[in-house]
Amino acid sequence: MSKVGRSAGRDNDTAAAYAKGKSMPSKSVSPSADSSPLGSWVAPDYEVVARFDDLMPTGVTVTDEERVFVSFPRWGDDVPYTVAEVVDGRAVAYPNPEINKWGGGAAGDNLVSVQSVITDPAGHVWLLDTGSHAFAPWVQGGPKLVEVDPATDQVVRVVRLEADALNSTTYLNDVRFDFSRGSGGYAYLTDSQPEGAIVVVDLGTGESWSRLRGHDSTRATKGFRAIVQGVVREHYEVGADGIAISSDGALLYYCPLSGRRLYSVETSALIDRSLDDRQVAATITDLGDKGSSDGLESDADGAVYATAYEHSAVLKRDPDGTWSTLLHAPKLLWPDTLALASNGFLYVSVNQLPRTPLFNNGVDARIPPYMIVRVDVGASPVRLTAAR
Repeated sequence: MSKVGRSAGRDNDTAAAYAKGKSMPSKSVSPSADSSPLGSWVAPDYEVVARFDDLMPTGVTVTDEERVFVSFPRWGDDVPYTVAEVVDGRAVAYPNPEINKWGGGAAGDNLVSVQSVITDPAGHVWLLDTGSHAFAPWVQGGPKLVEVDPATDQVVRVVRLEADALNSTTYLNDVRFDFSRGSGGYAYLTDSQPEGAIVVVDLGTGESWSRLRGHDSTRATKGFRAIVQGVVREHYEVGADGIAISSDGALLYYCPLSGRRLYSVETSALIDRSLDDRQVAATITDLGDKGSSDGLESDADGAVYATAYEHSAVLKRDPDGTWSTLLHAPKLLWPDTLALASNGFLYVSVNQLPRTPLFNNGVDARIPPYMIVRVDVGASPVRLTAAR
């Protein structure tokens, strides 16, 4: 018999003796100074920025003037406006009610369903319109980036995604900007359909193209199984979702929602159209297991932040690869988007996504309010601007 077998046998004998009422050998256990009761939440402190009783937020961004903007995608709820500014704790249609009206059919300049909002390095707010209602195929003129100047609250540019950069089931999810390259900078977007992709937009020329479509790093993990609030979720098939950019702009971090690994790819390869996808893929680094995530963010010191939706938590990866927990609390059911602001706070949208009909077998089990919360991380956002 192996040593393992003999040891197991002794353990069974001891357990049997205990079952018959014999006393077990006592062990002296001294709780450490930082021990906590079973069931404790290790990082439960946060500040609530806004609560919404009727609309479920996904995206959140904050300008340097601490104006807070959110997006409410049209996934089946009655959504009167898909982008709003939070004013005195209330959501107000942004940049105006008219652009938020969409009655079906071609989109034109109106917003169909905005998944993400983000502040660019110059302080403008961009609205990422999926052009898709309730995850149906996108409508003509729908997929686009809309640039708004918060100083005037006016739309200054609409960048439409080229059809060749998409396919019929493309779902644009999140975006990051780098204004330090090219004639007008670049935008990097995640396409979250099951096969996944990264979409690149040359903001100087308006051209767009996809990269790594269907690659193992962008596609939903086959057989993926999530466990959220103790419920086994078998049918999450979401590709590249979270996205963040390194402080020097050299790397793009990303991850499929249906997966547990973090990846990076060199941005120089993404923007070089002379390279094929095989050559781009050669620059990918698998950064290891991080748990299951939706949103990602980064800071100017080289850290990466990730939601941990199975655990109602937000994690931080230091530049040396060390992970720690920033947020962990029972009311953080599905931390979605992360946004680091210049005031040093990390903002998080919390929206109970697994309880929505689309992700809960048609049953709406949400219990409002939905929230925007924040925690002070003492870091600065990545702002990649053109050299002067």
